[in-house]
Amino acid sequence: MARKTPTSKSATKTYSITELAREFDITTRTIRFYEDLGMLNPLREGQKRIYSPRDRVFLKLILRGKRLGFTLNESRNLIEMYDPNSDNKHQLQSMLKMLDDKELLLDQQLNDIKIMKLELQEARERCEAAMQGKTQIKSEE
Repeated sequence: MARKTPTSKSATKTYSITELAREFDITTRTIRFYEDLGMLNPLREGQKRIYSPRDRVFLKLILRGKRLGFTLNESRNLIEMYDPNSDNKHQLQSMLKMLDDKELLLDQQLNDIKIMKLELQEARERCEAAMQGKTQIKSEE
């Protein structure tokens, strides 16, 4: 029996907008938003969008970048740096720099939160002391 060789169209898995939305637990509106920004480029059959494996990977990277605190522009820049014909060292170095920057920002935010919690605790203690008549609240000028 002769064996059929798959054509490029039948060999490549494609995805509908609904399939991607379900897989990544996002709305179809979100996917269309990324498409409007030019970050995804599905084929069209009339009104139907047909997403390629590449679109699926890009969507996955966009969502991963979002979880890591990257802006859409930062994610777009990283995606645009991808070159399947290279070792992507430049892309990886850029990502490492971005990760370092995000970590520094989080460290600063964590420190700011700790300071704010101490200030809240001190304000609470002053209020409780004032309510017990131990001291008057003085406005700080």
